[in-house]
Amino acid sequence: MRRPFRAAAPTKEGPRINREIRVPQVQLIGDSGENLGVVTINDALAAAAEAGLDLVEISPNSTPPVCKILDFGKYKYEAQKKASEARKNQKIVEIKEVKLRPNIDTHDYEVKMKSMLRFFEEGDKVKVTLRFRGREMAHQDLGYKLLLQVKEETAAIAKVESDPRLEGRQMVMVLAPK
Repeated sequence: MRRPFRAAAPTKEGPRINREIRVPQVQLIGDSGENLGVVTINDALAAAAEAGLDLVEISPNSTPPVCKILDFGKYKYEAQKKASEARKNQKIVEIKEVKLRPNIDTHDYEVKMKSMLRFFEEGDKVKVTLRFRGREMAHQDLGYKLLLQVKEETAAIAKVESDPRLEGRQMVMVLAPK
């Protein structure tokens, strides 16, 4: 199928191999890992064909580019496996939100703290939101003291990512696990 008029040429993912390498000389590394020095591209391709393997450009930005003789299918498979392993081991950090009120009861506060500790154990960040309603806005110092109390109680297992700040009618603080 033809490419549409003035469309960009398709870009290939991954390293260039064999005839795609268009430079006069390359730094060649053999199939067993030994450095064969700077050779012409034709000699490198001949050496790869003789070994029954591919010539793969490992470091294209160096001068001359570094090429290695190896089995490209196996190389691609191992790179894919390594990437999948890295994806499997990574943890997506979520931001959990805990909402409080300035005149919260002690038992309610303890329940909220338990859930916060559980979030930290799971490796998640916690956004503590303190909402003011009506005349509570006149007593912002009570809300600030409550957030400082939360900060002190979680100091052993969490660090403060953003200090308490007022955003409209609510005070917000973000904590992250240590």
